[in-house]
Amino acid sequence: MSVTPKATAIRPFTFEFSDDELADLRRRIEATRYPEKETVDDQSQGTQLATIQELAHYWATEYDWRKVEAKLKAVPHFITEIDGLDIHFIHVRSKHENALPLIVTHGWPGSIVAQLKIIEPLTDPTAHGGSAEDAFHVVIPSLPGYGFSGKPTSSGWNPERIARAWAVLMERLGYTKYAAQGGDWGAIVTDLMAVQQPEGLLGIHTNMPSVVPPAVEAAVAAGNPLPSDIVLANDEEKMAVEQLDYVYKHVSYALMMGTIPQSLTAFADSPVGLAAFMLDPGLELISRSFADEAESLTRDDVLDNITLFWLTNTALSASRLYAENKTPFFGAKGVTLPVAVSVFPDELYQAPKSWAEQAYPNLIHYNRLPKGGHFPSWDEPDLFVDELRTGLRSLR
Repeated sequence: MSVTPKATAIRPFTFEFSDDELADLRRRIEATRYPEKETVDDQSQGTQLATIQELAHYWATEYDWRKVEAKLKAVPHFITEIDGLDIHFIHVRSKHENALPLIVTHGWPGSIVAQLKIIEPLTDPTAHGGSAEDAFHVVIPSLPGYGFSGKPTSSGWNPERIARAWAVLMERLGYTKYAAQGGDWGAIVTDLMAVQQPEGLLGIHTNMPSVVPPAVEAAVAAGNPLPSDIVLANDEEKMAVEQLDYVYKHVSYALMMGTIPQSLTAFADSPVGLAAFMLDPGLELISRSFADEAESLTRDDVLDNITLFWLTNTALSASRLYAENKTPFFGAKGVTLPVAVSVFPDELYQAPKSWAEQAYPNLIHYNRLPKGGHFPSWDEPDLFVDELRTGLRSLR
């Protein structure tokens, strides 16, 4: 099948949200009908009433979307059609010669907003504590159905297909040698890129490693004891199994999106309903930002991301990725390319080095960090950037 030049063109992309759209958002927030208070004193029943009321009050009275909008508009945006779907991406080239091209993929409930803090340190390292040899050309796409990318109108946009699309994107940008990075869904897409081994992909970095032995993940996901022939070699492996057991017992949000995404229609109508879902305690660093326990993520950080979902009306189209996926979330996938692994302490599970060495036979970097969570590019950008510089240095 021939492809017309127009279909493969890379087009500049701009966006604008009107004052009327922002006024409608505030009106909907202020008109929220709340439920009664939870019957427990913790988050075991979900996002607590006081937390979501605090968020709503701040969102309607103090939050300013125009601040992050200005940050977004300060970087160049583009659109290109791949496999019949418009793919949006940020593309910032470094001024430094021999910069390494890098495609960075976000996850859920993240977006390109969660990557904004790393663009300048990666592309202009000499202004951010690095050397010219640390420079990257950065490509940050929006996953299909997320943000400014097109919304699939038929099924089939699973992580494998996205991985193939990303290889097309990098080729279309003229990059003959590049690296890939990802966390959450981005980690799965990035691992699958490495499995597919497109020409030009030198290696990958992941902050949510897919290293769990398949038999271990299958047993834990099903809530079963480990098979008798599986022996956990050390305390790191035992802790990882305990963490995975907790994750699989507390991912109701993923089960809902993976089975009945269209039943979440209320998220297209109620911004506070959407926010309550995105503050689910399964991703505690986000929820704590509005529960008087704020850490490295600010209230504005969290609302920047949620507001992008609201203004683009992508809550449901983004959710469908869970329904499309048939790939184990954490299981080893057969990657043989070079892999750099960064293990952050508040990640969903702490990947043991022993499992990383088995899953990634070409492991070029493994480091356990002192702080950071599921979205390290967002909550610990300095540590994250340093991990990318160090972990991918041997690929240059």
